Amino acid sequence: MQEVREWTAHARRIMHKRRDPVVVQTVRSAFAATIAYVIALRLSPEAAPLTAPLTALLVVQVTLYATLTNGFRRVNAVVTGVLVAIAFSLLVGLTWWSLALLLVASLAVGRLVRVEEYVPEVAISAMLVLGVTTVGDTAWARVVETLIGAVVGLGCNLLLAPPVWVEEAGASIEGLARRLRQLMLRMGEEAAGRTPADRAAERLHEARRLDHDIVEVDAALRQAEDSLRLNPRVREGLLHRVVLRTGLDTLEICTVVLRVLARSLTDLAKEREPEPLFDAETGAALEQLLSEIADAVVSFAVLVTTHLSASAESAEERLTAELRTAAGTRDKLALLLRKEADRETRHWQLLGAVLTEVNRILDELDTEHRTRRLFEELDRVSGEQRVRMPRLTRLRERLGVQEQMWRNRTGVGGRSR
Repeated sequence: MQEVREWTAHARRIMHKRRDPVVVQTVRSAFAATIAYVIALRLSPEAAPLTAPLTALLVVQVTLYATLTNGFRRVNAVVTGVLVAIAFSLLVGLTWWSLALLLVASLAVGRLVRVEEYVPEVAISAMLVLGVTTVGDTAWARVVETLIGAVVGLGCNLLLAPPVWVEEAGASIEGLARRLRQLMLRMGEEAAGRTPADRAAERLHEARRLDHDIVEVDAALRQAEDSLRLNPRVREGLLHRVVLRTGLDTLEICTVVLRVLARSLTDLAKEREPEPLFDAETGAALEQLLSEIADAVVSFAVLVTTHLSASAESAEERLTAELRTAAGTRDKLALLLRKEADRETRHWQLLGAVLTEVNRILDELDTEHRTRRLFEELDRVSGEQRVRMPRLTRLRERLGVQEQMWRNRTGVGGRSR
């Protein structure tokens, strides 16, 4: 029985590694480079056509969208560099001054043809071709090898379909929400008692360090967005991208507001030290409110990363209930802070700031606010796509209308609302 459990755990680790970005990138890149080299050996006149595997290695990326965009720019850069080298070979040989002119011309032309990060590749290709004796044969061999590598790289993404990184991005968003929750709980516990100024400052530094977490989550989300673009296995990819992006934006705003709240509590601790931050009843109310907001932050992250309609509906109901409870506690805290501000007028600004900041977090997590922002972002992104790709947009709309007409005639999916 123990052996079965160990084998199961080992199999799970292997399945997890299969989706690891590093493992996926390594296997697919090595496979593409090897196949490109084998094909180039048969089609290229060069004895060691290493340009083909090099191109395949650079073209193959983790996502289909990145592969297509990088493949086009890579081929464009190499071919441009070869053409520049051919033009120079007809005029001058390889000297120090001709090499300098070649580099300047290649980099300038690379900017003109908009190969973006592959601008140095234009100059590299030009130098490699110009530096050989039989310029003409080598130039065209390099073009052929580049095309072979690019085609193989693109083909590998069709045969070895890249994963969709939505789950990984969702896990990163939930992880950020749970770190926010832990920080809120610690801030609430300390606000209910005697909090030294140095401990309050530690919470402020923790809140500032969350900015680094947001950068990491943003990187994971960008990878997920790329994996959804041009992916035939994904329906409603735009909706997935916008839901995740707006969710991260909301958590980022909550992080910023939490940092401001930590700043207010730190300033208040300095002003009142060695006295407690708040009266016992006010501190308990603030602790309860931060605990309720912390639970709502996690529920919000679960809602954003949930794709099944039934689960999303239950997650939204839970978030709504938690926000309703937190709003009641907020109202209670507002009355208590008002009383404290009346007693200690010199601290009224800091006490008012505490209430303002928790209010802002509650407003950002509000489901109606989220829905409104989601629709606004969908309209904005859809409008940008229509302007950038009008023909593709019209084609998609036409296909969507035809599909809906077919469904209406056949009754497939024709559930009335």
